[in-house]
Amino acid sequence: MSDRRTQIMEAAVRVIAEDGVRGLRVEKLAAAAEVSTALIYYHFKDRAGILRAALEHINHRAQTYTDVPATNPRTRLEQMLLRELQDTPEVRQNSIAWGELRATAAFHPDLRDSLRTTTETWNSDIAALIREAQTAGTVADSVDPTATAERLTALVEGLSERWHSGTLALPRARQLLTGAIELELTSP
Repeated sequence: MSDRRTQIMEAAVRVIAEDGVRGLRVEKLAAAAEVSTALIYYHFKDRAGILRAALEHINHRAQTYTDVPATNPRTRLEQMLLRELQDTPEVRQNSIAWGELRATAAFHPDLRDSLRTTTETWNSDIAALIREAQTAGTVADSVDPTATAERLTALVEGLSERWHSGTLALPRARQLLTGAIELELTSP
């Protein structure tokens, strides 16, 4: 991705996290990114293109802070999910913007395919780690990796929304996620 395009995407995520998708205007984005509106239209064609690119950018940013070097697949899985619930500016901004884009997709069908793809990729990554942990003997063989991955990623999203809305404290969200991971990965 070009430096200018990255600069615009960083600004888009910041504006979405601060003002929501409805607050994202091309003129406002141009000012935040310190570029011309013509350059934004050159890179993204229209507002829908900006939103799709922002979703993809959020996904790439999340990979930078959820990538865990642990050798044990179960530990990597747990840490990958828990790192989505960190009180750092990047994680908060990413998480708020992700939730905003997910909610917007209910009203804007042009976002749904991109959202579906990124969600499926996240679920697939988690399911792959569950399978690795099963092979290593740290997750019960009776666990369905695909269904478990979907439940855990949906829980992370829900806990994140509650944390950002002020209805759940971050330590409690992390505690709930840790307990759910344990329950999900243990044989019934």
